[in-house]
Amino acid sequence: MAAQTLSPEQLLTRCDPASLALTDAQPEGQAPGIVGQPRAAAAVEYALATPHAGHHLFVAGPPGSGRRALVRQAVQQRLRDDGITRSDWVYVNRFDAPHKPLALELPAGRGTALRDDMKSLVRDLRTMIRTMFESEEYATEVERIDTEFKQRAEQAFIEVGHEAQRRGLAMVRTPVGFTVAPQKDGEVMPPQVFESLPEEQRAELQKAMAEVQEQLVRALRASMRLRKEHAERVREMNRSMTRVAAEHALEEIRERHADLPKVAAWLDAVAADVVEHADDFRAPADEDGNTSEAGEAADAHGDLSRYEVNLLLDASAADGEGLVEADLPTVPNLVGRVDHIARFGMLLTDFRLIKGGLLHRANGGHLLIDAVQLLSQPYAWQTLKRALRRGEIRIEAVAEQLGLISTVQLEPEPIPLKLKVVLVGTREICALLQAYDDEFDQLFRVMADLGDDMPRDAANMRALATTLRAQARDAGLLPADAAALAACVDHGARLAEDSTRLSARVRFLLDVLHEADHLARRRGAAAIERDDVRAAIAARRERAGRVNERLADAVRRGVLLIATSGERVGQVNGLSVYEVGGEGFGAVIRISATTRLGHGEVIDVQRETHLGGPIHAKGVMILSAFLAARFSRQQPHSLLATLVFEQTYGLVEGDSASLAELAALLSSLAELPLKQSWALTGSVNQFGQAQAIGGVNEKIEGFFDVCAARGLDGTQGVLLPAANVEHLMLRRTWSRRCAPGASRCAACRASTT
Repeated sequence: MAAQTLSPEQLLTRCDPASLALTDAQPEGQAPGIVGQPRAAAAVEYALATPHAGHHLFVAGPPGSGRRALVRQAVQQRLRDDGITRSDWVYVNRFDAPHKPLALELPAGRGTALRDDMKSLVRDLRTMIRTMFESEEYATEVERIDTEFKQRAEQAFIEVGHEAQRRGLAMVRTPVGFTVAPQKDGEVMPPQVFESLPEEQRAELQKAMAEVQEQLVRALRASMRLRKEHAERVREMNRSMTRVAAEHALEEIRERHADLPKVAAWLDAVAADVVEHADDFRAPADEDGNTSEAGEAADAHGDLSRYEVNLLLDASAADGEGLVEADLPTVPNLVGRVDHIARFGMLLTDFRLIKGGLLHRANGGHLLIDAVQLLSQPYAWQTLKRALRRGEIRIEAVAEQLGLISTVQLEPEPIPLKLKVVLVGTREICALLQAYDDEFDQLFRVMADLGDDMPRDAANMRALATTLRAQARDAGLLPADAAALAACVDHGARLAEDSTRLSARVRFLLDVLHEADHLARRRGAAAIERDDVRAAIAARRERAGRVNERLADAVRRGVLLIATSGERVGQVNGLSVYEVGGEGFGAVIRISATTRLGHGEVIDVQRETHLGGPIHAKGVMILSAFLAARFSRQQPHSLLATLVFEQTYGLVEGDSASLAELAALLSSLAELPLKQSWALTGSVNQFGQAQAIGGVNEKIEGFFDVCAARGLDGTQGVLLPAANVEHLMLRRTWSRRCAPGASRCAACRASTT
């Protein structure tokens, strides 16, 4: 097949600004959807809409392709169309087991109301109960009960005293209590007198003393029972009066939350606890109304904080949005944590120190997480999977899971979990999870695959230009005219390395507009123009061009031996691409071949020295197979050839030089010289057919830079596979105003060749 000379129009496919159908007076509105990703958009829509378990979403694609923006727009659209119903969640004290706080679900906005109601309840009860216990009626009733029991206790001792008098004995008060002793003439009988009595009289008195003493003991025991009964009567009276106050204070709160059975049951428990701990409301309070130091356990005596409400999620507030994005998905940030307060050398906690996590904030909605950040946090991936499998949020410290803590910890009641988790990451991360985690496909059953590029048709070009204009407006940039947006579209085709397609990495094009905005403002312009975009693209390339400049200087000074004129046998200019700072640069490499008699072996010096990658080795083996099939069908060819990439000291990878290597081998075999004014790129198959390669634009430009530095004479050129013609999107470079070999200036970088 004869070589074809390309026309200048085939080297760069330009976007006509008029085809974008944009006007300077375009109305401001909502930014358009993601451009050219209908397949991924449909997958996201399905994953967010389906209610089935395990249908969480993985959005795969390269950075800058709009993965997060696609999810945000899909969630916003769902909120506009269907809306979502979310609930408030609070933690409250479980009075019978304070280490196991209760989780209560309330409609959006009512969590705050319950919290405020309980604060008001404590204030009201403090006033009501203290007033009630300080009232004259309460004092009168207590005095009546005291008098009644005092009279009953005294009556028992009076009866014992009468019995002792009747039997000639006296009741004597001692330091340890009451006792009985014999008496004579109204006075206690001295021991000497008692011993001088006749034995029968002494025995009779001793018997009487024992009987009266037993009666006295019974009276004392009855007195103890009376004291207990008295205390119980007072407590029952206190409970009765407190119950009336508590029921009155709780009446309105119960009415407001009567439709929530679990809340109503907890309010009943509150009423019962208030009745049992009425004295706590009588203790003096500080300025904030607290009766004990903050941070003490909820069951501490006099601490009314046990009636508070810990509002974990307020679905009606700002954090109640439909999409929560995880910036740092650690285990505590995902499932929440229980804080502690150091107090007198101890770490104290209670239900008020329970803090919610990202899963709590997103519960009922959507949670967006970067897959790499999630996988890089210890135990975060396992914790998320466990929560999704169980369908609940269980707050557990990592140390507790590992068994590093043996002390009693809070065990908050798990909260039911119902949300959509969206992971964003590259296709490689998704493939690794699918290959090495059996649970991944059970939980993330939907994958949205964003393409690296999209067709370069009129609709996509207009959509891309509209998206860039809208995002630039949202970022506060100067308006970009149609010519500037057309230049961005052209650059998008170059990033896609295909004149028939556009790059889907809109963020990189927006970065160009940011720099173009800087250049436009610096020159005092009111809008971003085409030359600003071109200058921004050239400036980005210039910043990353240090290595390229050093290589060009080495070629100019003859340090790197590259010939751009004359003819050589077994020598050809090959082309390669390297990337620095996100920019691709082309490099010219001399490829040489020598041949001699041998046994049909082609020695690849790069492979033998371990400086060649597997794909490069594959290319050399394919061209060896082509030579054998073409020239050795009947008998082995007596060839020993050596291929080498001259003056390369790093790894050589890829098969794009196999066509140049084949040309060098054939030149050496036939002893026919090759023009050094030509560079050659392309891979070859076993049938000798040239195949397309990547980085064709950078390779052509790299050879052009070398030739331009030495002086263009009209004979230089690049031979490339015909399949690569559609990929040509050559950059604009020097203008004809610059003399050959002149250094690049800002005007030349932004001008037409």
